[in-house]
Amino acid sequence: MIRGAKGLYHLLEAIVANIWFGFPGRSLTVIGVTGTDGKTTTTTLIYEILKAAGKNVSMITSVAAVIAGKSYDTGFHVTNPRAWWLQKYLREVVDHGDTHMVLEVTSHGLSQYRVWGIPFAVGVLTNVTHEHLDWHGTMESYTKTKLSLLKQSKTAIASKIKLPGKKVIAYDKLRFQFQTRLLGEFNRQNCLAAIAAARELGVDDAVIQKAIADYAGVPGRLETVVTKPFGVIVDFAHTPNAIEQVLRTVRPFTKNRLIHVFGSAALRDHSKRPFMGTASARYADIIILTEEDYRTEDVDEIINQIASGMPKEKKVHKIPDRKKAIEFALSIARPGDLVILTGKGHEKSLARGNKEYPWSDQEAVKEFFKH
Repeated sequence: MIRGAKGLYHLLEAIVANIWFGFPGRSLTVIGVTGTDGKTTTTTLIYEILKAAGKNVSMITSVAAVIAGKSYDTGFHVTNPRAWWLQKYLREVVDHGDTHMVLEVTSHGLSQYRVWGIPFAVGVLTNVTHEHLDWHGTMESYTKTKLSLLKQSKTAIASKIKLPGKKVIAYDKLRFQFQTRLLGEFNRQNCLAAIAAARELGVDDAVIQKAIADYAGVPGRLETVVTKPFGVIVDFAHTPNAIEQVLRTVRPFTKNRLIHVFGSAALRDHSKRPFMGTASARYADIIILTEEDYRTEDVDEIINQIASGMPKEKKVHKIPDRKKAIEFALSIARPGDLVILTGKGHEKSLARGNKEYPWSDQEAVKEFFKH
């Protein structure tokens, strides 16, 4: 279904791009990975496994891209390039002699036809949780958009999903022995999804096991920045489910207090904010609410919406300036505490008003410890 004039424009752009660049996706084995959480890790895992198997492979994720042998640090607020650029990259990949392409695919990318014309050999769905309802309207619509990737893929890999007339591999039921350096049950599920995709593509089990064991993780995903005198972790979690999963994972490793610094991006799904607050309050001892790309919204209002999901007795510090919020968290932390900063992860900028300002949670932490 085409969403108005803009939808028609995006579709026409995709058609023209495919024709102009000669439908390069048809010359590749393309693997698409979608889902609310876990897309980047799963996409990168599949890429690393295929590379370990000796395949000539490229990838595009929200964190990094490897296109025709060249590596790029993306660090932007979008994942799927527009159709014209995506087809251009695919043409470069084909001309480079690559045989495989792994794409992180967003619901916006699907609904705006950015991946139109690409024949997916394998489609992976990690999960569908509360996110992007500002764009899709309902969970039903959001889920339907995510499922569209599986429907247009030769083989679908998902958990607890059935599609009439489609071969669906349930990765959560996969029996496969492996070891990983990645923490958390959610990362174990990401590994299983990547393993299922790799096996479907004919990769040897021993190669898969070694690649999974060697993989150290994506920057900004449960990334340890400091270990002494207390721990500091940066993570991209920006949905209720992701915050729940990440905090639940680090809680057992926290000897004393868990200090959580986070916010919520503006001009996005407002309805998730109280649920983000609820998830944080369930695990964190000290909560510091701050900015996260407030754009043209009132940052104080965003913070209050997050706080509305927390028990009234929960002590919450509200510090709109992210640098000051992080400095406060680090100044009150003691040995045995763990400080976790969520929402920005790998990103290299903060959106304030209509401008992007250079920013890195990791650098803010390192700067604090220099003084």
